[in-house]
Amino acid sequence: MPKKIMIVDDAAFMRMMLRNILTKGGYEICDEAPDGVQAVEKFVANNPDLTIMDITMPNMDGIEALKKIKEINAGAKIIMCSAMGQEAMVVEAIKSGAMDFIVKPFQGDRLLAAIARVMPN
Repeated sequence: MPKKIMIVDDAAFMRMMLRNILTKGGYEICDEAPDGVQAVEKFVANNPDLTIMDITMPNMDGIEALKKIKEINAGAKIIMCSAMGQEAMVVEAIKSGAMDFIVKPFQGDRLLAAIARVMPN
């Protein structure tokens, strides 16, 4: 059974790009969210196997959403992604429970390798 992944990014083109890479990699996209507020709501509704989440978003950033999701489900698997030069945020994301971090613009194989590490079959 394919693993269910939720994509969280405020940029629609990034969500589309992620969806394409993930579906080609054999994963099922169970939902998408444009900000942290919806990410938390949709996490509760869908309980995805993995969430791939941007850090910089309106309404609630990825770090806040990560912390809230971890409060709801301490075992939640989350990979953060964000632009270059946000090392401090990367450290905070990992301390807050993110399992990996991908820098944009990323390569499809780098993303799939990170997912394989976080969710071995």
